[in-house]
Amino acid sequence: MTLPSLKDAIRIHGLDAKKSFGQHFLLDPGIVARIAALAGDMTGRHVVEIGPGPGGLTRALLDTKAEAIHAVEIDQRAWPLLDELVAHAAGRLVLTKADATSIDTSGLCPAPRKVVANLPYNVGTPLLVGWLRQAALWERMTLMFQLEVAERICAVPDSSHYGRLGVLAQWCADCTVVMKVPAGAFSPPPKVESAVVDLIPKAEQPSPALFKAMEHVTHLAFGQRRKMLRASLRPIGGEALLEKAGILATRRAETLSIEEFATLARLVCPER
Repeated sequence: MTLPSLKDAIRIHGLDAKKSFGQHFLLDPGIVARIAALAGDMTGRHVVEIGPGPGGLTRALLDTKAEAIHAVEIDQRAWPLLDELVAHAAGRLVLTKADATSIDTSGLCPAPRKVVANLPYNVGTPLLVGWLRQAALWERMTLMFQLEVAERICAVPDSSHYGRLGVLAQWCADCTVVMKVPAGAFSPPPKVESAVVDLIPKAEQPSPALFKAMEHVTHLAFGQRRKMLRASLRPIGGEALLEKAGILATRRAETLSIEEFATLARLVCPER
C-alpha cells in the first residue's frame, strides 16, 4: 500500500485541528524527525505517543529503530487516517482509541518504554504528573509543551517560573529544554511558542506514599506562594514542621530547594 503524504492524508480525510482537544498539528517533517532523534536510541524500545492527530510525529517515530509505537488518540475524526497508518506499519504501530488521561499508558507496552509526544495543550500537565508518579517504569520522556510550561518544568529556585510542577519533575527526573519550536511550525499556529523537554527518570524514585506527600506539601506551599511558609503550611504543622526540617518559618515557597521540599515531604509521609 502506498502511503499518501501527510498533507494529502489530512486533505483526504478532511481533518483539521480541534480547539476543544487542544490540538495544534505539527506537520514539518524536519521538526518531527528532530524530536524523534532527541528521544535517543530507540533500538528495541517501545514508544508511547499521545495525541498523534494526523500522524506526523508518528511517521518520524516509525522511521527510527523502535520496536513498536503505541499511539493513543481520543479524536474519532483521526481514527480512519491513523488506521491507514497502522495498516502500512506492518505491526509496528498499535492504535489505542481512548482518552490518555483515563488509562494507564505504561500498561500499553513492555519495557524498555519511552514517551515521545506533542502533547495536547489542555492535558499536558496532568499527563506529565501521572507519568512522574510512575517514573521508574519509563526510560525517558521527550515531550512538547507550551514554552511557559516547559520553563516551569525546568525552573530553578528563586526564579519566576519556579513552582510545584518544577519541584515534582526535577525531584523525579533530570529535566532539560532541548528544543524550542516557533508557533508558525504548527497548523493552526498557537498563540504561544512551544518547547520540547527531555526528562530522564532518576535511578532512585519515591514510593507512591512519599510522592503523594510531596504533592500535598507543594500544593499547600505554592497555593499561597506570597505567604510565609509558616502560614501556607499550617494545615500540616506550620512552624513546628519547619523547625523539624531546619527551615526558617519566614521563608516563602519559591526560595526552597527541591531537597528542602523532599525533607518536608518525608516528615509528613505516613510511611516514614
